[in-house]
Amino acid sequence: MSNELNNKDIKPYVQLSHINKFFGDFKASNDVSFSVEKGKLVGLLGPSGSGKTTILRILAGLETADSGEIYIDGKLVNNVAPSKRGIGFVFQNYALFRYQTVFDNVAFALKIAKWKKKTFKNV
Repeated sequence: MSNELNNKDIKPYVQLSHINKFFGDFKASNDVSFSVEKGKLVGLLGPSGSGKTTILRILAGLETADSGEIYIDGKLVNNVAPSKRGIGFVFQNYALFRYQTVFDNVAFALKIAKWKKKTFKNV
């Protein structure tokens, strides 16, 4: 095993712990727990209706979990507004501006968040 996997000092940047979400009688997420280190890329895989989008919406603050805890950078964010979480994702319905480049579509959200242009122009 690599040293990186054994390092207990690595703190997760995003951590979901025992997330549950119901829509009526339908259980959209069942005791979901995972963590992600800062700078890591993660994919959620599963069949249609398995709760992937629900988990992302809960993480971003667009839905509330019925139970469980969400931490971002060590801070509990269950009751933090979506605009204050610093989390975003592209919706699966591809709500993009067709006349813009990929960069311009991503940069649009950063402009709305009032990031300085030079901050994301060098990305």
